[in-house]
Formats: sequence, structure tokens, C-alpha cells
Amino acid sequence: MKYLKYIFVFVSPIIVFISLYKAGIWSFLAPVYVFMMIPAFEFFMKGTTENMSKVEEEIAKNDKIYDYIIWLLVPIQVFLMGYFLYRVSDVSFVWWEKIGMLISFGISSGALGINAAHELGHRNTKHEQLMSKILLATTMYMHFFIEHNRGHHKNVSTDEDPASSRYGESLYAFYFRSVIYSWISAWHLEKERLRKTGQSFWSYHNEMLDYQVIQAAIVISIFFVFDWQVMCWFLGSSTIGFLLLETVNYIEHYGLKRKKVGDAYYEKVMPIHSWNSNHTLGRILLLELTRHSDHHYMASRKYQVLRHFDDSPQMPTGYPGMILLAFIPPLWFYVMHKQIDKYRATKEGVALA
Repeated sequence: MKYLKYIFVFVSPIIVFISLYKAGIWSFLAPVYVFMMIPAFEFFMKGTTENMSKVEEEIAKNDKIYDYIIWLLVPIQVFLMGYFLYRVSDVSFVWWEKIGMLISFGISSGALGINAAHELGHRNTKHEQLMSKILLATTMYMHFFIEHNRGHHKNVSTDEDPASSRYGESLYAFYFRSVIYSWISAWHLEKERLRKTGQSFWSYHNEMLDYQVIQAAIVISIFFVFDWQVMCWFLGSSTIGFLLLETVNYIEHYGLKRKKVGDAYYEKVMPIHSWNSNHTLGRILLLELTRHSDHHYMASRKYQVLRHFDDSPQMPTGYPGMILLAFIPPLWFYVMHKQIDKYRATKEGVALA
């Protein structure tokens, strides 16, 4: 019955739906819930470092209910996208109501769409990988499927990884570097894959080309079905969605760096190379993404069996609170540099960029 706690993940899409349906001041309910209510609760909650036993892990790994929970997020996100487009096409709403809707659906795209896509993208079944791509298409970030799995997990916490933030780098500088170079990295990774398989770059075998066509088709379809304004609202919500993802990337590896072994290799990715958070609400809301140390240590582990490691660096609060902190660089540096200094004083193997 441990899966029951993950039913809470469906509160978020319900709140996003309310934001879209009620409109008015209610259109801002989703950002208030995610960035005010949850951080306030987590400020007084320390979470738990408890891990499952080996027997419990085996039971959880084979329990399909955990899969059904994450699979159900796919049609929910697609429905919310359609409903968002319908609502912002209504000319009776004033601009600030539509901004509230844009932010609310943008949060859904980042916290539900890309986050669930991230989990499904690590699965080895074709149908789950397809679900991942469908979710990424709702926020125009399909290249994440390639770059994250083949690039980020290989190069995490090194200068070769555009999605690993560096010591002293502000969130806003990181946005430009990560968004641009992650997209470029995905092209390079796909080009190299095609070279090894002997397939043409200019063919349907090139997934990056496929993704650009799919995303362009979605945007053009929205333009013709609705109008250019609805298309712009959709692109705005997509931007919020992928910037929310990049903010999460920023906080997950800030100031941590793998040591170089010789001239060409880095040490193995270990739990010390990712920031961890055991705060309960954030863990459930993001399907255990906050136990990020174990995810990078063993990417094949499903969300329900991710573990806490005593050696991994711990965030002072949950992800929603850390995201808010990252938006204010001086405050972020003040808090996180103290955390890094404190961690380095007691642990070995952590370097600064």
C-alpha cells in the first residue's frame, strides 16, 4: 500500500484545471500552490531518510500500480494542454487572467509533463518511451529525450555538461548556456549515433529532425485551429515549462564537480555529485526526483525505489523552496556556498567549478 502516497501527485493537475476553469484570480492558484503553500509546509517538515528493505524494493519494482500512476499523467497532461488552448482562445478573458492560465499550464508542463517524461524516458520499453516523447511535445522540448539520456547522465557535474550549473553561476546565466547548448548537444549526439549505425543524417532515422517537424506541426496546427495569439500563449507556456525544468537542473548539481582521472576520463558518477532532498511533499509532487543522488548513481532505478544516501549533499529545503531561492542569485549564493563549505569540511570527493 506504499503507492497510496503517490496519489497526491494528482492534486497538481486538479489545481491546474481549477486555475484554467475558474479563471479570474483563481487562474493563479497553481503558482500559489506550488511556490507558496508547498514551500511553507516543507519549511516545517524535515522529511525522512528511510529506505525500503531489499524485499520491499523487489515488491515495489514489480507492482504495476506505480506504473499506472505515471502512465495516467500522460492523457491528463494532453487534456490540460487542449483545455488551456480552448480557454485562452476565449476573448472574454482579460490579459492578466490569461497570464495566470499561462503560468499554471506552464507549471503543469514542467512539473508534470517534463518530470513524468524524464522518468518514462529512462524506461526500456517502446510504449513508455513514446509516452515520454508525447509529454515533451506538450512543452516543445523533445530534444531532452536525447540529450538527457545520452549526454547529461554521461557528463553530469563536468564542464562538458551544459545542464550542470557551475559554482558562482547565476540561474539566469545558466538558462542561456543550458537551453542553447543542450539543444546543440542533442544534434551532435544524434549525428554520432547515425554515423555509428551507417544511417543518413538527412533521413527519418534522425530523431532530432523528426522532433523539429513534430513540434513545428503542433505550433502550425494551433495557429490554424485557433489563431496567432493562442499560438503565442502556447509558446509562452512551453517556455515556462522548460525554464522550470532548467531551474531544477540548476539546483540539482550546483557547485558539485567530478574529479578528472588522467587527461580523458572523469571519476564514476556517485551520490556525492547531486544535491538530494528528502522533504516529503516535494518528493511526492515530483515523483521522487528530489532523491536525485540515487537517480544519477543508478539511472535505471524506478522512482518508487530511489534511496537516500548519507554521503550525498542535502538541500536545506525541498525543490519548490530551492527554486524560489534560485530566482534571487545573491540569496542563493549566500545559502548554497555555506552549504557547500559545510559539506566539504566533512566529506571528500567534492570539488568546485
